[in-house]
Amino acid sequence: MKILVINGPNLNNLGAREASYYGVKTLADIQDGLADRANELNADVEFFQSNHEGAIVDFIQSTSQDAHGIVINAGALTHYGISLRDALADSRLPVIEVHLSNIHAREEFRHKSVFADIAVGQIVGLGYRGYHYALEFLVAHLGEKAAR
Repeated sequence: MKILVINGPNLNNLGAREASYYGVKTLADIQDGLADRANELNADVEFFQSNHEGAIVDFIQSTSQDAHGIVINAGALTHYGISLRDALADSRLPVIEVHLSNIHAREEFRHKSVFADIAVGQIVGLGYRGYHYALEFLVAHLGEKAAR
């Protein structure tokens, strides 16, 4: 089972960004821990990060046919990335939206997600652990669907 783990703008700067919102782990730290957890779950993960919406769309279009699910932290694209939303919807894969901070407890413009209606779920405000919970859920969810 292959899960795409996608990170959007500015997430390459984790560890140097506002620790009160984003924690102190770098994106590499998060990915290393997630790769270890995926191995324990007998899943494969493929990581991608870009500061450019079109590059993320291209990645989804070129890899989704060989994947089973998507974990995405789209960063600020969450609130206005319509072409990214369309690419996620077109993939027809289950999507879990992850945010390190609680977007619903921050500025008003962060409260709306353009992905919410196409995502299986959202995990917000749980820091780096949100990625682990998303991966664990997707593996279980996909396993249950396969067993039906």
